[in-house]
Amino acid sequence: MRYLCPRRLLGAAGVIAVALAAGAGGSASQALAGRPTATAGSDAVATGPVSATPATGTPQLVKTSSQEQIRQLVKCGSTMYAVGSFTEISQGGTTYSRNNVFSFSTTAPYTVSGWNVNVNGKVNTIGFTSGHGCGYAFLGGNFTSVHGTPATNIAEVSTTTGAVVTSFGHNANGPVDTIFGYLDHLLVGGEFTVTNGYSRYYYESLNPSTGKDDGFINLHVQGQIATNARQIFNQQLSHTGNLMLVEGNFTTIAGQHRQQIFMLSLNTSPATLTGWTSPEFNGNCIAKESFYVRSAAWSPDDSTVYIADTGDHPLNWTNGSYPLTGLCDAAASFPATQTSVSHNWIEYTGCDSYYSVAADSGAVYVSGHPRWAENPNGCNFAGSGAVADYGLQGLNPGNGTVEMSGGAPMYSSSRANADDMLITSAGLWIASTNRFGSNVCDGVSGLSGICFLPYS
Repeated sequence: MRYLCPRRLLGAAGVIAVALAAGAGGSASQALAGRPTATAGSDAVATGPVSATPATGTPQLVKTSSQEQIRQLVKCGSTMYAVGSFTEISQGGTTYSRNNVFSFSTTAPYTVSGWNVNVNGKVNTIGFTSGHGCGYAFLGGNFTSVHGTPATNIAEVSTTTGAVVTSFGHNANGPVDTIFGYLDHLLVGGEFTVTNGYSRYYYESLNPSTGKDDGFINLHVQGQIATNARQIFNQQLSHTGNLMLVEGNFTTIAGQHRQQIFMLSLNTSPATLTGWTSPEFNGNCIAKESFYVRSAAWSPDDSTVYIADTGDHPLNWTNGSYPLTGLCDAAASFPATQTSVSHNWIEYTGCDSYYSVAADSGAVYVSGHPRWAENPNGCNFAGSGAVADYGLQGLNPGNGTVEMSGGAPMYSSSRANADDMLITSAGLWIASTNRFGSNVCDGVSGLSGICFLPYS
């Protein structure tokens, strides 16, 4: 997510404190709430779907003249942590200067804390581990300074003072996209090849006390789609706490063919690649997209994997050839069986991107900048059978059709490139950009960057 499912869905910090990136999104990243082995004070998985009426009073992005972004949201205890690329946040009529990181209360009135880390570049992800609790956070992104201390792309900071913990190594030679605290391991992914002096390419496990590689991840990430950068972009822990989904730009993991997404077993040390895969992940979308599977989510019982895809349309697709095929600009459901699988269903936007996905027992939530759902017969127009449904959509977990209320789609938002979603026992948190001045969530304005849809 990306905090667990989600660049970028676990909802608290504790026995397994978590954060993803997503990212995505960075997408992400998301976090899954309520894993039995997850976190102290972790949230129980609530029965969905969430309300279509957003809470008001949550912190918001201020600027409209330039694009800013909440990249990831992570809950630790009673505090929500937000990272991304921004300089000012407003809440309750007050504007706060915050460079790329801030925190606020998870309950109304959602008060912004005095925590001011002041990072000089984009922060993609934030994570916590059991040994450090909520007192210390790990940041990953594309930066060179944190709280006035030189730190390159990764750092540990105090959640009280914002100061860098210098005993934890703070140098990665490429951007960090996703951080996830699992037991006493810090699982880190990105575009780096060396972290704190250790050559562990793109995905690694660090000792959270020292920042040194601890050997728990050793997967030999290789290959890439087209000529774009190889990277690990996002990761999501299962509710049972023993399986991890990982997305990025790669074609080989641990010597086995895996393109864009794989499933990892955390029951062994080092962690091992499972047999879960699908030939459907091997198709390419337009060349400008380095990879299209940006985010994934687990069903509440871990039997199903949902994915959110960008990509526009298949490579070498002939305009006018319908219905669309493949996984470009689509949401899809796959069995989580640890073998080669085929999709349960695919739902198309008609060539608009999805960047994030989350799921509860009532709905699969997908977001990005879609204009339509159920649109396999159009590309940048509404084909036959298309449902007009902007920004945020709720899909039926069983067949991928749009959840309706009173004859209209249940959810919608501005087309704000939502890059991360986080489910807690209280509801669904959505992190997005202010693209095109976007600030509307389910018909309510003044919600730029963060939207919270509570459970009834």
